Amino acid sequence: MNLFFRTKPKIPPSTVISIDGEAVSVTVRVNARARSYRLSLPHNGGPVLTLPPHGKWAEAEAFLARQHNWLAARIKRAPQAASFTDGGVVPLRGVDHRIIGTGKLRGRVELAENDGEMVLLVPGDLAHQARRLTDWFKDEAHADLSERSAYHAARLGVSVKTIKMRSQASRWGSCSSSGNINYNWRLVLAPPFVLDYVAAHEVAHLVEMNHSAAFWATVERTLPDMARGRAWLKAHGRQLMAHGS
Repeated sequence: MNLFFRTKPKIPPSTVISIDGEAVSVTVRVNARARSYRLSLPHNGGPVLTLPPHGKWAEAEAFLARQHNWLAARIKRAPQAASFTDGGVVPLRGVDHRIIGTGKLRGRVELAENDGEMVLLVPGDLAHQARRLTDWFKDEAHADLSERSAYHAARLGVSVKTIKMRSQASRWGSCSSSGNINYNWRLVLAPPFVLDYVAAHEVAHLVEMNHSAAFWATVERTLPDMARGRAWLKAHGRQLMAHGS
């Protein structure tokens, strides 16, 4: 009986593939909306193999094997994680700033200039420096994105309900039909015209909840120079995502 009713191989949560002699862990996910097998490399994470709802593990393994060279090339080009460490350099609104721990127990992150170099003065113990700085970046991003979202909402005649900062691994923003917008806080690290583009993009979804020609015309209506920010993200987005990871 077992010869005719073999158990279907279970889909594991992860698998391993060898890239240049090194074992690389690949996260495995089943996506209800996926129509085919897909392999991706998020900006600040490991490879992800996505299966459609009725996908078979044997087919998924074969697909992964066929994508070996593509994945190897992408991993070689992937930017290194850039953590917020004392003495390190991080961009803020497109301008490099050096991180300097003040050693003070209390206080907020402050902007300053030291011998012609822009610096970020971060209080607290060094062990908590990255968290303090990330929280400060989130506050700055929220302020900037709230202002630009309100600007584009007024131009397009729509209303934004809430704005929240997220730390997505592969998305710069998302918008619901109810007017709730999520943004990736790392946008505050980019030049202002990049943040402005993403704000215009997400607010435009309140007019067109798709990526049709009408949607892109809406983005361009509120931000005629949208191509500049879009091109910058395409060229530098992966490196931007690596910050704070």
